[in-house]
Amino acid sequence: MTELGLYLAKKSINKAEVSRKTGISKSRISQLSSNPKTKLSAKELYMISLAIDADPCEVFKEIFFDVKLPKV
Repeated sequence: MTELGLYLAKKSINKAEVSRKTGISKSRISQLSSNPKTKLSAKELYMISLAIDADPCEVFKEIFFDVKLPKV
């Protein structure tokens, strides 16, 4: 499961409802939720955030919590 999938599950978000509200297909939402190799676009993240009535920045921070700048 991906961080997005974990986030949606933790918040008890209905993926079919997200799909309906955003126009992102159910299969794409499923891919984004379950396959770590699937790339999430900024537009998709923004649309999902709007659909679940969440602050996009907070969703971004939750999903990409492990991304850090390389040490130089």
